[in-house]
Amino acid sequence: MAFDYGYRAEPAPRRHRLPLVLRAPLSRRTWGEFLYLQLSLPIAIAGFTWAVATMSMGFGLLITFIGVPVLAVGLAGARVLGAVERTRARLLLGADVEGPHPVQAENQRGGMMGWVWALLKSGASWRHLVYAVVHMPWAICAFTVSLVFQLLGWALFLYPAYQWMYPTWWGQPGMQVFSDRNRDLYLDNPFEITVTSAVGLVIVLITPWLIHGMAGLDRMLVKSLLGPSELAVRVAELEQDRGVAVDTAAADLRRIERDLHDGAQARLVALAMDLGLAKEKLLEDPEAAAQMVDEAHGEVKLALQELRDLARGIHPAVLTDRGLDAALSSVAGRCTVPVAVHVDLDTRPAPAIEGIAYFTVSELLQNVSKHSRARTARVEIWRSGNRVMLQVWDDGQGGASTESGSGLAGLAERLGSVDGLLVVDSPAGGPTTVTAELPWRDR
Repeated sequence: MAFDYGYRAEPAPRRHRLPLVLRAPLSRRTWGEFLYLQLSLPIAIAGFTWAVATMSMGFGLLITFIGVPVLAVGLAGARVLGAVERTRARLLLGADVEGPHPVQAENQRGGMMGWVWALLKSGASWRHLVYAVVHMPWAICAFTVSLVFQLLGWALFLYPAYQWMYPTWWGQPGMQVFSDRNRDLYLDNPFEITVTSAVGLVIVLITPWLIHGMAGLDRMLVKSLLGPSELAVRVAELEQDRGVAVDTAAADLRRIERDLHDGAQARLVALAMDLGLAKEKLLEDPEAAAQMVDEAHGEVKLALQELRDLARGIHPAVLTDRGLDAALSSVAGRCTVPVAVHVDLDTRPAPAIEGIAYFTVSELLQNVSKHSRARTARVEIWRSGNRVMLQVWDDGQGGASTESGSGLAGLAERLGSVDGLLVVDSPAGGPTTVTAELPWRDR
């Protein structure tokens, strides 16, 4: 199996006989979003009332310092409301919004006042409060519009089914649409009933898209005001990337130490022992000493080769001197599969980006050699705007994956530590195309 990382086929999308416009009025999504809009009004009224009451009281009492804990309580209540709204959005809108970091994590030893000050300094808490204020007018509008359109559409569309109730129970020929002193207008003849039902059908078919649009605005409000801020998300990403970079550096150091200990260091120790024996035999048996020196000379060559290979694994000299084209051509020459290399870069990127691109291609070509069973492979590198694009293709058996625990997953984490990206397209049976993006940084 290519790349030896496993493959799972995607399930085929379900086909529907009815077009989407006819399915939408009865779809689970439409009714879930409609329920969300209807529940928004009472929740928004409660949240608005809480926010206005606590903020008015808190700011009014600031002169006595009692207002500080009142403001904190108001912000805490807004955060509770935010948790409820995120849960509603996840269940009814399918919007999985991550909550902000808990306030307790910002202050562990300050007691009650520490908790109060942490709430007051928390930007996420104030964004929750803003949501409680701005959501109410929108909730009133969405509640009214969605309810009117939903009831009106279905009432008109189903009018032929219950029109008989008017003369039977209410003593009038049909639904009354106009009345004055001189005339009453009822929908009672077949043509009017048919037109009424047709108008209702149009409203029924339009209403789901109106509900989707209003729910989309609610989804945007929840994500922008009740989720973590862009700065907090970026900080979390940088912390994660820093951890990946530290782990990668530690793993590389352990690999270098292991290679030195098991390879060149052990060979040099044996060489020192052989030279010591040769020195002792120099006067007693010059021919044996010369033979031992000759063997030691061979060991020196092997040790130098191992050191050169180790240095190449750290940072090859050809990459520093001649750039990616020459360095990757050298890597391709050591691959067991014929590899065509094409590098289209007008200038060289920063050494760090150049080194990451080199080691990414090197690791991918090692996977091609070991696992793909390919006959040919191709490496292409080019610049697209402020990104360095690299692509490794092979005609092997496919099945590569970036699932957790695989080599490609580790490579994706390394690229992510520098704002890079790894995309794998490897269907069962091949071919495999691995595309990576790196940020362009000038030298």
